[in-house]
Amino acid sequence: MTSGNHETTGPGSKATTTSPFDLFSLQGNVALVTGGSRGLGREMSLAFAQAGADVIVTSRKLKNCEEVVAEIEETTGRSGLAYGCHLGRWDEIEGLVDAAYERFGRVDVLVNNAGMSPLYDKVTDVTEKMYDSVLNLNLKGPFRLTQLVGTRMKEQGSGSIINVSSTGSLRPMGSIVPYAAAKSGLNAMTEGFAQLLGPEVRVNTLMPGQYLTDVSAAWDMEHANRMSARLHLKRVGNPPEIVGAALFLASTASSYTSGTIVRSDGGIP
Repeated sequence: MTSGNHETTGPGSKATTTSPFDLFSLQGNVALVTGGSRGLGREMSLAFAQAGADVIVTSRKLKNCEEVVAEIEETTGRSGLAYGCHLGRWDEIEGLVDAAYERFGRVDVLVNNAGMSPLYDKVTDVTEKMYDSVLNLNLKGPFRLTQLVGTRMKEQGSGSIINVSSTGSLRPMGSIVPYAAAKSGLNAMTEGFAQLLGPEVRVNTLMPGQYLTDVSAAWDMEHANRMSARLHLKRVGNPPEIVGAALFLASTASSYTSGTIVRSDGGIP
């Protein structure tokens, strides 16, 4: 197994290869993807495995994680670990980290992707429980996981952490106030951890816009179409279109990129 700080493939190291395609390789690396059983997380989990990584897939529903891991192992030959974990609960995350390191001995790429944005008609419908749930999953969980994994990455000498935010953090609407606030906090957390964990570990934000995932089934499509018409590309994204940006940030292709936001949003004016 090629270690994550190998001079040609480690996500935190200098690239010495001549082929630009080699820069995107994750051969011999280990990736942990939260919310990895569906939507954009599933696409990233599969793409990382296709790029050569072993992948830890985690979400609340273990069965869904197991299905993605089975697909990874069958289609790519890479190893996977399915782990059920509520990423908004501080005390569950340490068990996830322990399981990951017990199985693979290291984590080279961490993707904080798990998130939620419950709908509400009026802001007065937002209860304390709802507010806490949104902040816990979108902000507290990524902090705890980065705290635990990021410090180990720094000790091992390399790593890449990707915080999946939202364009709602830059263009907040009244219908997503708690979610937008949490994702804005995640953007700030990226910059803080980039300084704290550097130079060994790179920490960046991947900021998707509207994508046609299973979550989009709850959209007001008339409103979504009006929003899409404002985009430079005049459409919403398809889940596989997140892969290029994710591989860039996970691999040595982004070896001089840290503490920044990479947007994949169709071009918000």
